[in-house]
Amino acid sequence: MEKTLGTRGKRLKELLLRRIRTEGPIPFSQFMEWCLYHPDYGYYSAGPEIGKEGDYYTSPSVHPLFGHLLAKQLLQMCEILNEESEEPFQVIEMAPGRGFLCQDILEWAERKSPPFYDRLKYYLVDTSHAFFKEQEQRLSRYVKAGKLTWRGTMELFEQEQSIRGCILSNELVDAFPVHRLMFHEGRWKEIYVEEGEGGFAERCGELSDPRLETHFNGLELSPVEGQKVEVNLQALEWITKVARSLQKGFVMTIDYGFPAHELYAPHRLEGTFRCYFRHQISQNPYERLGEQDMTSHVNFTVLIEKGEAEGLKLTGFVPQYRFLLALGLLDELGSQTERLSETEALQLRLSAKHWIDPDLGMGEAMKVLIQHKGIENPRLDGLRDLHAIEVAF
Repeated sequence: MEKTLGTRGKRLKELLLRRIRTEGPIPFSQFMEWCLYHPDYGYYSAGPEIGKEGDYYTSPSVHPLFGHLLAKQLLQMCEILNEESEEPFQVIEMAPGRGFLCQDILEWAERKSPPFYDRLKYYLVDTSHAFFKEQEQRLSRYVKAGKLTWRGTMELFEQEQSIRGCILSNELVDAFPVHRLMFHEGRWKEIYVEEGEGGFAERCGELSDPRLETHFNGLELSPVEGQKVEVNLQALEWITKVARSLQKGFVMTIDYGFPAHELYAPHRLEGTFRCYFRHQISQNPYERLGEQDMTSHVNFTVLIEKGEAEGLKLTGFVPQYRFLLALGLLDELGSQTERLSETEALQLRLSAKHWIDPDLGMGEAMKVLIQHKGIENPRLDGLRDLHAIEVAF
């Protein structure tokens, strides 16, 4: 393992081992949190590379069309809210990365719908400052125009019912640290990280958090011996805070994941935890410490149920490919490719495949969850059923 560690990784390894020697084995969630979010040596603190030259793709990094389609959905949300009021429409984007999505949404609004652009107030919320300078440079003209500013996480969550608009996240929840559990001898045991020969080892122990005891209640699961799963308790805390900060409007969560019965199905014997380095996938979190991404698929069932308990009603839950098709992806591709050269048109079509082709990972596994508050039965174009989408095209 030592050969795969850079300077940051070696220092992070020393800190983790020191903690384990002092406190004993730690839940995997704590290990994952340090690897991703340690202020000096964590993966996200260094500003990971995204896209072809990086460790993974995100939808906004593929092509601006993704942001343009989301902007169309945000415009409709704004129109629904502004039936009763002409107040500004706030978009709170969480974990905005390099700022591509924000740029594409604002660019589309300014060009395609000036009245919508006039009402827009865009906020970026990020716990990491790794991308701040790049965001600031890329989005400078929108800052000067008074359209965009940054907000701290605590500032956002401490002001209850302060937001009127949409809280938006793209591939945020799958990066929260998770508890890893194993079904052993008829009950769930938790995976802990301890010191092993030359590095780290895993062992099973009692559940470290009482919320893990009740997490599977009511889900009617049938786990098999040795099955591993991930439990994202931070996702529950996050959706609670998001719901309480929203006065009226929508929450749009775009991420990899499944409903609970599918996420925890017996055929997923090893769970969904993955590491990403230069587009290579592994299940080994103990190499390249602080230098590889770690994720697990989102349990959308608990986001929906916890959201409902906190006042968020379910608007809709669909695969990303269906959401984008319903918003006019095919029409947009057709109109844009007409103005491009043959090579550019091919590149655009290949980019779109990343969003809708199940074999490329984003089309089926990536989901769009929309929840609403303070609105009665909103109907959104991105949530139309397949029959309506076929008619549209």
